[in-house]
Amino acid sequence: MRVAVTLEQCWHTVPGGTAVAALELVNALDRRGDVDLIGISARHRGLPPEPWRPSIPMAQLWPNRLLLYELWHSRLPLAPRVERASERVDVVHGTGVVFPRADAPVVMTIHDLAFLDDPSLVTKHGLRFFRRATELTREHARFVMCSSRATMDDCVVAGFDRERLRLVPLGVHADARPDGDVAAARAKFGLTRPYVMFIGTVEPRKNLPRLLRAFASIPRDDVDLVLVGPAGWNESLDADLARIEGRVHTLGFLDKPDRDALLAGAEVFCLPSLKEGFGLPVLEAMVQGTPVVTSIETSTAEVAGDAALLVDPRDEQAIAHAIETLLEDRVLADQLSTAGRANAALYTWDRTAAATRTVYAEAIE
Repeated sequence: MRVAVTLEQCWHTVPGGTAVAALELVNALDRRGDVDLIGISARHRGLPPEPWRPSIPMAQLWPNRLLLYELWHSRLPLAPRVERASERVDVVHGTGVVFPRADAPVVMTIHDLAFLDDPSLVTKHGLRFFRRATELTREHARFVMCSSRATMDDCVVAGFDRERLRLVPLGVHADARPDGDVAAARAKFGLTRPYVMFIGTVEPRKNLPRLLRAFASIPRDDVDLVLVGPAGWNESLDADLARIEGRVHTLGFLDKPDRDALLAGAEVFCLPSLKEGFGLPVLEAMVQGTPVVTSIETSTAEVAGDAALLVDPRDEQAIAHAIETLLEDRVLADQLSTAGRANAALYTWDRTAAATRTVYAEAIE
């Protein structure tokens, strides 16, 4: 079986979770050895930088990214089909938002439809783009793989045929960082005090202003807040950051070894997102044995199960109380640490790859 996988998001300024998920998936599929993979992108002068560089062979179509996306979504005859770069393929897998033009059946992954709940979460251009991508996916995809049941439900509300939806949860690497790595990472980033950690791109749905205000309200002044993730869009944090100046560390994007080591050293991991398609950082924290606070009303509750404290993400007092509880109650923190490790062990990329391979086979029946 030959499958073309769109990987253009690896070249984006902020590759984000869709790039992480796509790259982990192709790595796991490649290890299986029963799928011949080729990555598809727009025209570029070279490969993306590490860690966004695909491990599979890549082929490029002639337009640059912006033109390729517009042509694919226009459905005009001159829009280049995937096969122009990949030659014959049995299935095309769209792993980003954009819907590719192809002769082969197209399988799409949808991680979330957050923009439908709150259009202000994206730019005007992004809103137009996402709406068109969703329309084309709803009309033309052979199957749609959803990272969570929450996303599947959102797809049904958005008019997708439930019979064409497939639940394919993501995976996580279960490699806890040793104490030496933790100490080295803490020294590298100047973290000398206990800390609470957040991971995510800076964008409205991550709910960072409420997290910052919640943290500021915690009476303890011997705990810091560590923010990890690239700059994004539509979010200004200056005023809220100023309130906890000296206690907040904004580290930007970190490579996985540093990120995992800092997770292992955190007292609490908090992801109070308003909307997530899956919430991979929740599992990454659980792998490291770090107790988790996350949102009750999105897919993170589904992923975390009973191994985390779940809060209303719009309630700053509830966020603060949950964080403070785990800082003070070490028995509960240890219980969630143990439960979290067990929960994370259920989610593997090999399992994700096997489920994806099954969907590919369905698509060509």
